[in-house]
Amino acid sequence: MTSIANPDYWALLGLPPGSDSAQLKRAFRREARKWHPDLNGNDVNAEERFKLVNEAYAVLSDPRKRAAWENSNDSKKEFEDPFADGFPTFSHYLEIILGLEPASDSPEKEESSFNESVNWPTTSEPTPPPVQIYEDLESLVELTPQEALNGTQVQLELENGTIVEVQTPPMAGDGWRLRLPGIALGGHDHFLQLRVRTEEGLRIDGLRVLFRLELFPPDAVLGCAVDVPTLAGPVTLQVPPGSSSGRLLRLRGRGMELDGNRGDQLVEIVVVIPAELSDSENALYGRLQELSLDPDY
Repeated sequence: MTSIANPDYWALLGLPPGSDSAQLKRAFRREARKWHPDLNGNDVNAEERFKLVNEAYAVLSDPRKRAAWENSNDSKKEFEDPFADGFPTFSHYLEIILGLEPASDSPEKEESSFNESVNWPTTSEPTPPPVQIYEDLESLVELTPQEALNGTQVQLELENGTIVEVQTPPMAGDGWRLRLPGIALGGHDHFLQLRVRTEEGLRIDGLRVLFRLELFPPDAVLGCAVDVPTLAGPVTLQVPPGSSSGRLLRLRGRGMELDGNRGDQLVEIVVVIPAELSDSENALYGRLQELSLDPDY
């Protein structure tokens, strides 16, 4: 139900009382376009006003309902919300409600199904069926390092079976999101999220190569030598003492190469705590905590 008590349907459509059918249709077309939710994404009141406009047309276009409303101004109680499951598109809505053209090969069957589901009042015009509310979509696309570096053509199958070919940009990287505007159902966007990683856990971002190196606290505190993967094979990396999480160590010339330019590999330090500690380890961490709280230490 709408939130306005006893609305003036003629005023809602901007018409004087007693306007003829042609004037009613023109006014309804104008107000429906003005307030349809698809055309008023930033107006929180548009949905409520659109329902009122539709209700006004449903009453005024039916002589019996119009007479009941004019006599008692209380026929509004007979109406339920026909848009509880979503709104049809504006163009499709006008085609059906104004009878501009058939909505399907068997409009009588479609109208009957809709009227039964929402208990729409009987009028001389067919009523719009509910439609599904669509949202933006996102697909994950895996690329090899060379495909990401040079760009490649990707085929995407949409929900309606349409095949779309997308050319990825050169020097793309892991985690990039490519926006395909308006190709999803309902005119929404479809996003492609690129995944560019090797089996060893190397992430490609243009000419750079990224790698997360997990270290236990003693190795991060005291420093250590550890083997890390690169595109050309493993190398030994010297981790300096006192390395905290987030520190980046550079392996020069270990990245991707394009047109004689070669990038670097960045190794990110991530300090991890073991899930289980022995009694001796717990005792040592306890002692470290005591020392950190000792002002004389």
